[in-house]
Amino acid sequence: MFAAGLAAALAAPGEPPDLGWMAGSWVSEGPSRWTEERWSRPRGGVMLGTGLSGEGARAESFEFMRIAPDDQGRLTFWGSPEGATPTPFRYEGGGEREAVFVNPSHDYPQRIVYRREGAELVATISLADGSKPQTWRYVRKWPADRKRP
Repeated sequence: MFAAGLAAALAAPGEPPDLGWMAGSWVSEGPSRWTEERWSRPRGGVMLGTGLSGEGARAESFEFMRIAPDDQGRLTFWGSPEGATPTPFRYEGGGEREAVFVNPSHDYPQRIVYRREGAELVATISLADGSKPQTWRYVRKWPADRKRP
């Protein structure tokens, strides 16, 4: 039933993407800086996400995200850094475990790519042509559908 709803609600022409591989709580930690993303499982054609970044014990920035259909039914990533008005990035395709979202009229980023590499979730933002990339490599802290240990 969900697959049929997802196909009708979210798909660009062709087969709808299965983005369930993004679900979970993910963290990227350096010597002092850290970034976390949490993604819900797809439900009702929607995935909800949050991002939080900081240094040491201090949070410095946050973002609310969702992947849902736009008003024309096209799969769209909506990013709202610091609670700003959400910016849409349309789904442009990807592989079995990759999703590419693009908005060439946005200043930066213009391209957002999520992909799974083994146990890692890799997120890259860049200009539309792939230049000026910034990449985060996340490891899963716990699945989105399981209580935190």
